[in-house]
Amino acid sequence: MDLNLKNHMVLVTGGASGIGRATACSFAEEGAHVALWDLAENTSTVATEISFRYAVRASGIRVDITDEAAVRQATEQTIGTLGGVDHLVHAAATGSGKFGFPFTNLEPADWPRTLQVNILGMVNVAHALSAHMVQRKRGTMVFLASVAGQIGSQTDPPYSAAKAANINFAQCMAKDLAPLGIRVNTVCPGMVQTPLNRNVWQAWYNQTPPDQRLGYEEWAAEKIRKVVPLGRWQTPEDIANMIVFLSSERAGQITGQTINVDGGFVMHW
Repeated sequence: MDLNLKNHMVLVTGGASGIGRATACSFAEEGAHVALWDLAENTSTVATEISFRYAVRASGIRVDITDEAAVRQATEQTIGTLGGVDHLVHAAATGSGKFGFPFTNLEPADWPRTLQVNILGMVNVAHALSAHMVQRKRGTMVFLASVAGQIGSQTDPPYSAAKAANINFAQCMAKDLAPLGIRVNTVCPGMVQTPLNRNVWQAWYNQTPPDQRLGYEEWAAEKIRKVVPLGRWQTPEDIANMIVFLSSERAGQITGQTINVDGGFVMHW
């Protein structure tokens, strides 16, 4: 299916690894030019690799999305490099690094960083890019949330709460921006092998009695067997495929939606 994205300009936050990187590659495969924002030191290297592999323009900027001034500066730099931004994909996120079942395993001090990155980081990015898209009277935004934001996952309460906020704010944005020709949607991954998912296992492992511990692969396989009807991992590419579709005109009547790519993990009745 030709998604007519050739020469479109795409910004992907969290673009140096995981779902963000897979999404940048999927856009580039469609012929779109991409800008990557990430805290990772190899962000520029990843952009160079994408540019060489897909013969598109790609740039990489190290950005702390919790710094509003840095986000606005990076936005200006990205617009200058790409000539504009047609599509935003916001994949940058973090977990608390703690296993929160029950939530009393955590202290209030375990919450602020996760909320700052996942909620206020999204706010900073949304404000900076929406102003640009409003001026152009077109654009799409896709925000990465999580099934954890819909089911009250006990694994990491700060992360779950933040992802619920992401879903809600994206809906607010979709309503405000629809009359201006800008579509906003949220994609919720389920079980994906990313550094963030492995960190969840590590937090569980560290607080579990030695005789009950499982290796990462065994732990994940057991969880997938219990909660994912299709019985297999979702891949970063699975999530990227949905994001790219939602950003295309093939999805021109889709806005304000929360779409799960989760193997059936969450089913709404």
